[in-house]
Amino acid sequence: MKLYNYFRSSASWRVRIGLALKGLDYDCASIHLAKNEQFAEPFANQQVSHLVPALVLDDGHWLSQSMAILEYLDEAHPEPPLLPRDPLARAQVRALAQDIGCDIHPLNNLRVLRYLKNDLGQDQGTVDRWYRHWIATGLAIVEQRLVATAGQFSFGDTPGLADCLLVPQVYNAQRFECPLEAYPTVLRVNAACLALPAFAGTHPDTCPDAA
Repeated sequence: MKLYNYFRSSASWRVRIGLALKGLDYDCASIHLAKNEQFAEPFANQQVSHLVPALVLDDGHWLSQSMAILEYLDEAHPEPPLLPRDPLARAQVRALAQDIGCDIHPLNNLRVLRYLKNDLGQDQGTVDRWYRHWIATGLAIVEQRLVATAGQFSFGDTPGLADCLLVPQVYNAQRFECPLEAYPTVLRVNAACLALPAFAGTHPDTCPDAA
């Protein structure tokens, strides 16, 4: 498999974590979003959204969208599982993951921040306030969910899908200097995850294209 990846992309990191938890080997190809490499061929021709990650399977099929990729990996390589077997528990984990992947991240990704600054003419302070507002709003919800579901990790004592999304989001929040003291369960689970090689070994700082 081949993963098209940007070291600082939280969506890319989600997939790196999932691959590592599954123990799957892959080649990594850098698409530097800040340098607009996502619009260059041949990547742009294959990935019409111009977004990372993209995972190319051994048979040549391209997969996009981190959540779809993670669920594919869980179905194609079921051990160890990223999702619980129980249908209700699976829905609860998906809801927690989507609190991050659908409600926090889309408002704060690079193309949105660029639009706020370059097209709408907002200064950097305003852009940073936007970012921190949606982090605070979203993580408040995640914290409440984790109080009910967390063991050592987001859902019980085994790392899974929700953790794949949580850790990159906390990293981004820390990078933008968002206050996180109000989310002690989030921070506890994040620390437990980062103690594992699947999370620490896929950290943005470890990526070959980190700069």
